[in-house]
Amino acid sequence: MASSVFEQPPLSTSFFSNNSISTTQRLLLHTNFSPTPKTGRTILLLQCSTSKTSSIVCAAAIDPPPPPDQNRLPSPDADVALEVASATRDRRKIVRVAWEKLVRWSRSLRSRAKTDVLERTNKVVVLGGGSFGTAMASHVAGRKEQMEVNMLVRDPQICQSINENHCNRKYFPNHKLPQNVIATMDAKTAFTGADFCLHAVPVQFSCSFLEGVAEYVEPGLPFISLSKGLELNTLRMMSQIIPQTLKNSRQPYVALSGPSFALELMNKLPTAMVVASKDKKLAKAVQQLLASKNLRISTTSDVTGVEIAGALKNVLAIAAGIVEGLDLGNNSMAALVAQGCSEIRWLSTKMGAKSTTISGLSGTGDIMLTCFVSLSRNRTVGVRLGSGETLDDILSSMNQVAEGVSTAGAVIALAQKYNVKMPVLTAVAKIIDNELTPQKAVLELMNLPQVEEV
Repeated sequence: MASSVFEQPPLSTSFFSNNSISTTQRLLLHTNFSPTPKTGRTILLLQCSTSKTSSIVCAAAIDPPPPPDQNRLPSPDADVALEVASATRDRRKIVRVAWEKLVRWSRSLRSRAKTDVLERTNKVVVLGGGSFGTAMASHVAGRKEQMEVNMLVRDPQICQSINENHCNRKYFPNHKLPQNVIATMDAKTAFTGADFCLHAVPVQFSCSFLEGVAEYVEPGLPFISLSKGLELNTLRMMSQIIPQTLKNSRQPYVALSGPSFALELMNKLPTAMVVASKDKKLAKAVQQLLASKNLRISTTSDVTGVEIAGALKNVLAIAAGIVEGLDLGNNSMAALVAQGCSEIRWLSTKMGAKSTTISGLSGTGDIMLTCFVSLSRNRTVGVRLGSGETLDDILSSMNQVAEGVSTAGAVIALAQKYNVKMPVLTAVAKIIDNELTPQKAVLELMNLPQVEEV
């Protein structure tokens, strides 16, 4: 038996009070622990003792904790829970380490990034006063307050609204332009002293526009083309139109493309685009000029891939709009866009483009944006065609150019030149020429032979 003694001061409760005990006496509490041999149960005895008496105050039996069962198997649920918790910790650690590596890599590159191009750029000229030209003028002007950005426009009302109210009332009446954006209708004023030129004139009007300003263009002035499409009669891309029209085969040239709505650029929403040039040094310079916290710029040397993808995606967007207008459902939409992407890849690679370009920003990225989002002008044309409107009525009601309409015929001519079959894009060209109805086009495409996917 185990025993312990605690010396306590006199208890004041009526239960423990005893008239025979003086207030100066000490009360001894004896606690006895007595395990029973048969059950292993422990008996707890609490004794109250004075100099004259000793009595048991209370007794209690305490069952010991059961001994661990050496033969008991672990619970399957418990094991699974432990495994899941361990896997979760491992996964989180992997993700955390990967993210930390990415952040360190990003900081390292940013710390070495050059800023000399932006620092020495004093003037940029933007050709055209449309929505995208205005958005890019606003973006570039915001990169450096001391930079002068001249917009060369032909509409006197747009010129006046930009200079007097600092907004393009035709396209962005609710967006203020930076103070360093200036509009002019004088080509000589616009080009004098320019370090870069952003070309934002629609493809079909580019040749005539450039012919009118060619005498003011310096031979070494870099042109950054924002225009997407093919010239209808000649099948030329902008990389051919600009140097040939300016009669300078060595005119520095960069193509800018990617998923980018002008409105979202004006709202400074995150956007990613790509610049393409045979001159890698020039591509890097334009990247430095345009890249900001809101706009990521990648570079590539595949000018053909970027331009062909940018031209053909507009035609595909019309097809996607037709599917929407006919209410053919999501399965049809996915199948059509996938087929269209393949057709764009077939033609572009035959022309010398890289297949990786078609799966990048200027290809798949731009295709997704143009085919699936209601802000797309070309998709809107398709929706209205599918709903039964005539092309003439649609175009007469629009205040912006849908490049896919004029590009469709050129695309098919190009496909024939390179011997590439393009069922979806050919159907769009036939619909635009009013030689095929949207409903009939769907039937014809669904009745094409079942073939192996390539």
